[in-house]
Amino acid sequence: MLKNLTNVTVTLLGAVATSAATLPAPSMATSLVQPPFAIVPEAPTQETETKEVVPEKPKVKRLVCKGCNHNESRTLEFLQDRGVTDKNALATIMGNIRQESTFTPNICEGGARVPYHACRSGGFGTLQWTNAPRYNGLGKFAARIGGDPSTLDTQLQYMMYEGDWKMIEPYMQTPGKTIHQYMRLAQKWIRWGHHGARTDYAYNYANKLVLTEVDS
Repeated sequence: MLKNLTNVTVTLLGAVATSAATLPAPSMATSLVQPPFAIVPEAPTQETETKEVVPEKPKVKRLVCKGCNHNESRTLEFLQDRGVTDKNALATIMGNIRQESTFTPNICEGGARVPYHACRSGGFGTLQWTNAPRYNGLGKFAARIGGDPSTLDTQLQYMMYEGDWKMIEPYMQTPGKTIHQYMRLAQKWIRWGHHGARTDYAYNYANKLVLTEVDS
């Protein structure tokens, strides 16, 4: 009986070994499990540099003075901002200031260059404000606006503030007159006693004023 069991066991083991030997070996291609989708690495993003675009300032046409110094050019700019745009009107005003002070704001009558409070010999500044009401008016106006009465900008503002200028301003702002016509208006404004070279200076400035395109 025991011998029969042994023979059966040997026979079964042999059959199993033979079956295993006849099975094909698994291939490498089928042994790897394929993922359901492919993972593609994300390309690095490149930041785009943003540059602020500054719009260009619009151009406007204005009269500029060729060959003029800073004070002359500043006065011309100031007057145009106040609405005086006619070349002859501008030239007339500048010719009068040239006669009065050569555009020197700290000049005292006689030629001394001194601060406002040190001028005691007559007129002072770009328009040579002479009598007490006009001279003292410049000092009071400067104190009110926090300006220096010896500077060009303060004096230009005071010039526009005075009643004498306000009387002729609408006519100076109206284009189309000759230099001689504007000069008669300027005489009422400045009240000069000596004409001097005012008209010659005015014509000289008129020749130097050029209409130019500038930034607004």
